[in-house]
Amino acid sequence: MKSSRDRARIRIGISGWRYKPWRGVFYPNDLPQRLELHYASRVLHTIEINGSFYSLQYPASYQRWHDDTPEDFVFAVKGPRFITHMKKLRDVAVPLANFFASGVFNLRRKLGPILWQFPPNFRYDPARLAKFFDLLPRDTEAALKLARRRDARMKGRSKLSIDERLPLRHAIEIRHESFCHPSFIDLLRKYNIALVIAESAQRYPMMHDITADFVYIRLHGDKTLYQSGYGDQALEKWARRIKAWQRGGEPRDAEKISKRKPPTSKPRDVYCYFDNTDVKLRAPVDARTLIRKLKL
Repeated sequence: MKSSRDRARIRIGISGWRYKPWRGVFYPNDLPQRLELHYASRVLHTIEINGSFYSLQYPASYQRWHDDTPEDFVFAVKGPRFITHMKKLRDVAVPLANFFASGVFNLRRKLGPILWQFPPNFRYDPARLAKFFDLLPRDTEAALKLARRRDARMKGRSKLSIDERLPLRHAIEIRHESFCHPSFIDLLRKYNIALVIAESAQRYPMMHDITADFVYIRLHGDKTLYQSGYGDQALEKWARRIKAWQRGGEPRDAEKISKRKPPTSKPRDVYCYFDNTDVKLRAPVDARTLIRKLKL
């Protein structure tokens, strides 16, 4: 019999958890700041770690996040912008090594998908993408091997051991229309990398093509980027889509680039993160409402 960890799961969460405007709205006024993650992780199923996008974190931080959350909780980790925005995927073997050496292994079984978000001016480049995808480790054993190639500045702030070999998942969020090409979908499917289904108030392309054995959704706002909350009808629509993807099918309103069928029709894990409104007041509310609609 499969454990709950082995079954295809739907996890609904938020992007980040430390936002001052949430005090008295999502978090109780008297809750100590050090307990915010503890609180949020008992209301939601998953959270994106955002700090890793802006700078390399420390092993002690990942260990603390692991210890503050329930046993079946899962984090998504956002890959460094140094790799995606500054290096634009060029010569990134050592930066990748530094990222994996920085402490992500301390999340152990709570390490979920790794999110790689491309900047709006990054165009589709099949050769460069394939080279980057070849570098991405597919399990923690391969990630550890890569991490040992870290540079000297990581001395004294690295985690270079794992408890067990676990699979790693990667997801790609694009923001340039040049990616709306069937060959990009084929490339992602070749590497079992998820195309992030990202709603951004029509600012950036949103494609519903399923390219991996799991689904990754980011909801930045349906009417105004980062500012609009989701109404009941919009959340009902996303609930229907998520149920279809989790079962291994596709929603009727799927907007796809490729005419080919998804790589598998087996049930899939679905991760959905709300990142809406600049001050992020609506994200926890919308996440909890969607959780209720999905009867999770």
